[in-house]
Parts: sequence; structure tokens; C-alpha cells
Amino acid sequence: MDEIVNRVAQSALVSLDLEEIKPQGERVLFDIKDQLFQGIVLREKDFRLFLKEHDWSTYEGKHVAITCSVDAIIPTWAYMLLTTRFEKYAETIVFGDLERLEESIFEKAIDALDINEFEDKPIVIKGCSKEAVPTSAYVKITEKLRPVAKTIMFGEPCSTVPIYKKPRKK
Repeated sequence: MDEIVNRVAQSALVSLDLEEIKPQGERVLFDIKDQLFQGIVLREKDFRLFLKEHDWSTYEGKHVAITCSVDAIIPTWAYMLLTTRFEKYAETIVFGDLERLEESIFEKAIDALDINEFEDKPIVIKGCSKEAVPTSAYVKITEKLRPVAKTIMFGEPCSTVPIYKKPRKK
């Protein structure tokens, strides 16, 4: 009987799992609505007092999305002031919801990737993850790898969808 050979394991194929580059840390939604007077208006004096008295160290190492979930006019400076407090402690700060936060976190992680290890290699970007990976991360990683990759595929090494193939030099 012939020995079973794992040709996928022996190939030059590089498997990239975006879930593995996902930064750890708690994701937090900070809703400015809790600082509104009667739920409709932000009073500067009260807001500045809150900024001064709040324990910002509780956001140490966390990823923070700043939003307002109610229909209120929030001056831009309020978000700017919040950012100055969060920046001393938070790992990431974005304006938006938790989905926008996750997209930003992945974007930073992909930007930090050293793509030299992918030079002229066939790459499979894993499609199945235990945790959710935003679609924007797949777009970003494709954009980043396309200039250096020999090929880019999506899926699993045993079953892929071709995405990109570097043209042959003439």
C-alpha cells in the first residue's frame, strides 16, 4: 500500500489566518448619551466636571469606540476632549460603533505586518475563523499583499478560490 503524502504540507503555500493577527484586549463602547442633560443636550461645565472626575485608568489597554446612541447634537470638541482622556490609557480609540472599532483594530494590525515573508509566494487567506473577522480586513490584506504575492487565494489550503495571480514576466 502506498504511503499517503500530504502535498499541501509539502508545498510552498503560505496560509494566513487573520484571526491570528487579531489584537487581544477588551472592546468598549463609550456612549456619550450618559453625559447629556435631560438626555438631549451636552452642557460644557457638567461635561468638563465629568472628564475631570472620571477614572480613565479603567480603560487601560482597552479598545474604545466613542459614540452617541441618541438623537442629540454633540459638539465636535466633546469627542476631542474624550480622546485626550482615553489616549493616556486606551490601546485604540475610534469614533463610531463596535463594528467600526473592530475594522480599525484589524486595519492597524494589517498595516503592521511585515510583508517581506510573503514575497513571490502563493498565499491562502483563511476563510473560516472561530471569531468574526470583518470583511474590510480581507479587503485590506488583499490590497497589502497583492504587490508582493505570487498568488492570493481564499479559503483553506485544500479548497481555495483564486483571487490574484501575478502576471508572468515576458
